[in-house]
Amino acid sequence: MATIIDGKAISAKVKAQLAAEVETLKTQGIRPGLAVILVGDNPASRIYVNNKKKACAQVGIASLEYTLPAETGQEELLALIAELNAREDVHGILCQLPLPKHIAEQAVLEAILPQKDVDAFHPVNVGHILLGDCRLLPCTPAGIMRLLEEEQVSPAGKHCVVIGRSNIVGKPMAMLLLHANATVTICHSRTARLPEITRQADILVSAVGRAGFVTAEMVKEGAVVIDVGMNRDENGRLCGDVDFEAVAPKAGKITPVPGGVGPMTIAMLLQNTVTAAMPNK
Repeated sequence: MATIIDGKAISAKVKAQLAAEVETLKTQGIRPGLAVILVGDNPASRIYVNNKKKACAQVGIASLEYTLPAETGQEELLALIAELNAREDVHGILCQLPLPKHIAEQAVLEAILPQKDVDAFHPVNVGHILLGDCRLLPCTPAGIMRLLEEEQVSPAGKHCVVIGRSNIVGKPMAMLLLHANATVTICHSRTARLPEITRQADILVSAVGRAGFVTAEMVKEGAVVIDVGMNRDENGRLCGDVDFEAVAPKAGKITPVPGGVGPMTIAMLLQNTVTAAMPNK
């Protein structure tokens, strides 16, 4: 039976370290500040924003929330971002996605100063991710790398397979693994003979958003399986991309859903906010 990778415990460790760093920054007259913008009343987005606010309080980060009505115009949103860009007490800016359809998402992401872009979605930060010299890391992939580190799983020399090619998880995940000296294969909806490829993976990361997509036949004996999916099963229960009950007996290590990657994503958001607040870096 696989060892369960406890994302809650590891995220608690990260938060404890960040709380100490925040206290050190306060002695220098700096309190890290995170501004979160929520446009509209998407219930899932509201839950995420509340969780981020709670996490900020746990480590001593100042949390500023800007809730705007769904009909807010793009210019109004960009004006708010410009105001936050100029504020010295705001070190990180996050605009909760998805945005209403009448707002150009990319224009909003590009309006946030790269040094305050704690999601690491700005093209400048994406470029640094590719180069391997990024200061602000994409939160979910960075959280996964921290999980592997804490579990003493080195990607170096291993074959890592990433299922999913999104700009938020799949592509940056592949880059971080590559920078860690892994051999990386990216798979997606048009990949032929997918199970043949995934069975070669020493580390398998699934980020496709389909409940039960990864079955036991797709996993090599003893592989490390990282489940990024956040789905609902036929009974409405939260589940991942991986058929946990079938895959866990075969894997070497596996993340659960919930309690695996999710807590680490928020922990890395806090890490980015603290990093952005640090002077002379």
